[in-house]
Amino acid sequence: MNKKTIHIILLTALVIASGSCSKKGDTSKNILAPVIENSSGDGLKNPFVTQIYTADPSAHVWADGRLYVYPSHDIDPPRGCDLMDQYHVYSTDDMVNWRDEGEILRASDVSWGRAEGGFMWAPDCAYKNGTYYFYFPHPSGTDWGNTWKIGVATSKSPASGFKSQGYIPGLESLIDPCVFVDDDGQAYFYYGGGNICKGGKLKDNMMEIDGQMQTMQGLSDFHEATWVHKRNGLYYLSYADNFDEAGKHNRMKYATSKNPLGPWTYQGVYIDPTDSFTDHGSIVQFKGQWYAFYHNSSISNNDWLRSICVNKLYYNADGTIRKIIQTNIAGVKE
Repeated sequence: MNKKTIHIILLTALVIASGSCSKKGDTSKNILAPVIENSSGDGLKNPFVTQIYTADPSAHVWADGRLYVYPSHDIDPPRGCDLMDQYHVYSTDDMVNWRDEGEILRASDVSWGRAEGGFMWAPDCAYKNGTYYFYFPHPSGTDWGNTWKIGVATSKSPASGFKSQGYIPGLESLIDPCVFVDDDGQAYFYYGGGNICKGGKLKDNMMEIDGQMQTMQGLSDFHEATWVHKRNGLYYLSYADNFDEAGKHNRMKYATSKNPLGPWTYQGVYIDPTDSFTDHGSIVQFKGQWYAFYHNSSISNNDWLRSICVNKLYYNADGTIRKIIQTNIAGVKE
């Protein structure tokens, strides 16, 4: 991967690397298969959404007690990652039975967006003062690689009624929004891509940056897919790296800090490469158990027809994360 620090080169790297749209996949098996049980013995199913292809799962637990997942959507047949559109939401109250809450947004709902549509990549959602804020990357022009914006849609419901409200002003052309709301109610915004990871505070309106964005220091080989969570007073920033060896790509790494904006201390890999060219995940606690969400291509055998998965996540006594044991990444039984 090109790691020159000159800004124009980094933006070029974003076009080439973020999502790596030019990577081809085997389209010989792209029919969705039934959900199957995983082999971990934990009662979960992987992939747990099989009606459509989904990737980049952002998981949250809201006040109603349900766990909600906000993924991106791979359109079948794919054209790299160009056609991604039509965000759906999925929810559960037991981690076994999942409900498709339906579509909440697509490119045609975004007045400021790229006329050609598509390019609605990894999103996130946050809640503050009675409103849900859905953050999504989307280009504003045909030259998508240089016109990324982080759009915001809002609703009073976690899985319906979202309306586009514009985009966060003053940001660079980067992707993968993540919003973390701390215990004191302060919201932090992170994004990145092309080997850049930045973070900063959000104003109370959740749509403007408060002060300056700053580069996150201490990360090892950051590529994209920022996610921040907190446990026992310690902040965790997880992300995808640039790993590319023997046909394997994108490990999920993490770093820790006592400050939500770092500096960070690199801790290691918590998910090895899946069978997909990319990975992107989230970590959340639900009913006393921590979970790691990610995606693979085990149903389709196609890098751009992905499916979201989840496994239980465990911590060591010192706060470090035990490596996730993935299940059913080798394919789905017919």
